This record gives sequence, structure tokens and C-alpha cells, in this order.
Amino acid sequence: MASTSSLHQNAATVAWNLRRIMAQADLTFEDVVAATELDERTIRCLARGTTNPHARTLHKLARGLGVPIDDLFRPLGRHAPRQFDRATNTLVESVVAHHPKKFANWSEADFDELYSRFGTGGQLTEEGVLAAAQAMNAKRDVWRQVNVILESGEAELLSQFVSVLYGRVTTSTNLPSAAAHTARPIATTMLPSVCRSTKTTL
Repeated sequence: MASTSSLHQNAATVAWNLRRIMAQADLTFEDVVAATELDERTIRCLARGTTNPHARTLHKLARGLGVPIDDLFRPLGRHAPRQFDRATNTLVESVVAHHPKKFANWSEADFDELYSRFGTGGQLTEEGVLAAAQAMNAKRDVWRQVNVILESGEAELLSQFVSVLYGRVTTSTNLPSAAAHTARPIATTMLPSVCRSTKTTL
């Protein structure tokens, strides 16, 4: 069984190579979706390295892109992903310079994540950079709130709430209407500030 670290490394490798192939062929996410018959959410997760795909998904991706599957696992140079992302997202630096408050207290890892993001048509536009920054700041605020709650007497309640949401986003079938009505009060009454913070759109 693969270790967690090796799975994360594979996800990062696939992500970088997918972005490389898209940039070289001037492909948009819509192009990749059409060519591979994978949904856009899956493609975006693969491009960000936030998911470890099944072998069948990788075969469909490679076949749709017209490349050998080995191309998705081409080894990374030590600085290759960072250099590539900065070369293909050229507007980020100027947006950061014009909106410094949005990037206050950002770490190097935060900027690496921002540079690695792609817009629908390739590199991020100015609006895309700002939207991504807003989403990342909202995510960081949620994590800060979660960390505070985990150190309080409400940790168990948070755990139950997260389990409810996790079940919703990972199940392949919709909840029956009765169950949905039962679950709705939990989502609307528990941790309302966290719920509102997670509603971001890229």
C-alpha cells in the first residue's frame, strides 16, 4: 500500500505535468473536459494536485490529451514547478503589487499555491488572481476559526458537523428529501460564520 507521502508526491507530479501539457498545447479546462470526457471539477482538482486519481481516470486523461500515461509522471526538477507556474501566471506579481492588503501575512507556500492556479482559459486574469486570493483568505479564516473551536469545548460538535458535510460531498447519490430536510437545520445553525466563509466562487 502506498504511503501518504508518496500519494501526495504522485498528485503533485500529475498536477505539474497536466499544467505543463495544457500550457504547451494552449488548452483550456473546457478543451481538456471535452477531450477526456472527465468533469471539470476533476480536471481542476488534478491540476491543483488536491486529489489522487484512480488509474482509470489517469488513462482517460492521457488518452484524451494524446500523450503516453508516463508523461503524467515525468519527474520534476527541484524548482521546475515553481518556475513553470511563475512563467505561466505573469499577472500575479503586478496584482500583488497593486493590492498589497489582500496578500498581507501570506507565506511562500500561499504564493506557490496562487501561482499554481489556472483560469478557465489558461493563466489567471487580474480578476482571477483577486478571486483566488479572496478564496484562499476565506479558507485561511475558516482554518483559524476551526483551530480555535478545536481547542474549546465545542470540538465534538464541530466533528459532527464536519462529518455531515463530508458525507454530503463524498457520496455519489443525493440524500433523500426527508433526510435532506433533517440535515438542513444542522448546516444552518451550527457554526454559521464558518458556513458563510466557505461559500467562495473562483
